[in-house]
This record gives sequence, C-alpha cells and structure tokens, in this order.
Amino acid sequence: MPDLSLILPMLALLLAIGAVAGVIAGLLGVGGGLILVPAFFYAFTALGYDSPQIMQICLATSLSTIIVTSVRSVLAHHAKGAVDWTILRGWAPGLMLGAVLGVLVAAGLRSVVLQGIFGVLGVLAGGYLAFGRATWRLGEAMPGGALRAALSSGVGFLAVLMGIGGGLFGVPLMTVYGQAIHRAVATAAGFGLLIAVPSVIAFLLVDIAPEGRPPLTIGAVNLPAFAVIVAMTLLTTPLGVRLAHRLDPKPLRRVFALFAIVVAGNMLRKAAGL
Repeated sequence: MPDLSLILPMLALLLAIGAVAGVIAGLLGVGGGLILVPAFFYAFTALGYDSPQIMQICLATSLSTIIVTSVRSVLAHHAKGAVDWTILRGWAPGLMLGAVLGVLVAAGLRSVVLQGIFGVLGVLAGGYLAFGRATWRLGEAMPGGALRAALSSGVGFLAVLMGIGGGLFGVPLMTVYGQAIHRAVATAAGFGLLIAVPSVIAFLLVDIAPEGRPPLTIGAVNLPAFAVIVAMTLLTTPLGVRLAHRLDPKPLRRVFALFAIVVAGNMLRKAAGL
C-alpha cells in the first residue's frame, strides 16, 4: 500500500488542477491536455516523482481523462444534431492509426524530448488561439483520399505527442475546409474519443520503470490522477459554461492563449536546460 504521506499531497494538487481545468474548458471550450499535461508534469516533479519517463505518464493520464470527457461532450452535441458523423467515420481510421504511432514514438523518447515537442506545438497552438481568423480557407469541403489519410493520421499522431484530444488541431482544420465552427467543435469532440481510446490502451502496455513513478500507476496511466481529474472536471465544467454566458470570451481566449504560450515556453526552457 503506497504511503499516505505521498498520496495525500498528490491528491490535493490534482483536485486543484482538475477544478481549474474544468472551469477553463467550460469557459473557453479549450482545455484537456494543453492544461493537464504541464500541470501533471509540475505536480509530479514537485512531489519528487521525476524520471526520464515522467512525460509519458503525463501524456497517457491526460489522454485517459479525455475518454470520459469526450463521450460526455459527443453525446451532448449529438443531442443537438451538431456532430457530423460522416466526417468522423471517414477520419476514424487515420486518427486511430496516428494515435497508435504516436504512442510507439512517445514510448521510446526521453521526457526532455517530449517536453520540447510539447513546448513547440504548445507555442504554435497558443499563437493560433491568439491570432487565428475564422475567415481563413483552404477549401469549401473536407478533403478525401490520400490527403484525408495524411491529415487524419497527422492529427492523431501530434495529439498523442501533446496528450490532447485533437480538437486543437481538428477544429481549425475543419473550419479552413468550410465547416461551420459549431459543427467543427462538436465533431472534434469525437476526434478526442477516437484518439484517446487506442492510445490509452497502448499506453497501458508501456513499461515504465518503477523508480520515480507516482503510486498506483498502471503502464503509463496514473489512476489517482485519472479519477480525481474526471471527477473535478465534471463538477466544475458547468461553472465555466455559466461564466461563458456572462463574460465576453474573446479577451479571455487571448488571455488563455498567452497562458498557453508562457506554459509551453517554460516547458521548452526546461527541455533546453536553461
């Protein structure tokens, strides 16, 4: 049985992380791994759980929570008729293949390399959140054939390397191909499920050295973090939704973009050893 003096501080930090992540997700429609992965990393390392594989645990645990939140989100959007199931069916094979390839690559990388990848992609994502325009277009219909296979696999692959559900890449990708923003957001919720399920199954099989591993970790998935984050986000996301109807989301989105750039930049700094 793990020592309670190790478990209790970790649970306290995870409760705070889950509460904040839920509010931001409900308020801005952005969250998941962009918040959870760096939060897990700083929480685990602050508590002394530092190893060359700690980023794999952060990515896998973040993705495990996305399974639950994606199911809830897809069902809610489907009830409003907003999910484009044709896009999901067409993109599913590539998303799932890319996700598994992402796990195979991530499992063989050291934490410092994954920190660097997260940092670069996080800065780019923050830049898009701050400066992206709804009027940008590459086409008026979603691509098919080889381009669809390449794009869907790329989304799944990059999402796993960041520990996110794919909406950060999927929503802008769908909008530049002429999909309405509400339909893109609803459909991208399904991307999260298609990416998270195969990647988490694969991460459960990853061999993580026991030294420096947080207690109650199976494969690369930390069970206390999964349970606490899911419970807290289910409680606090509705609060964020209520706040979203009272506040102007545009300046808040830019603030969050700045936050994402700062967090990702700090991850890059640590990866560079500065």
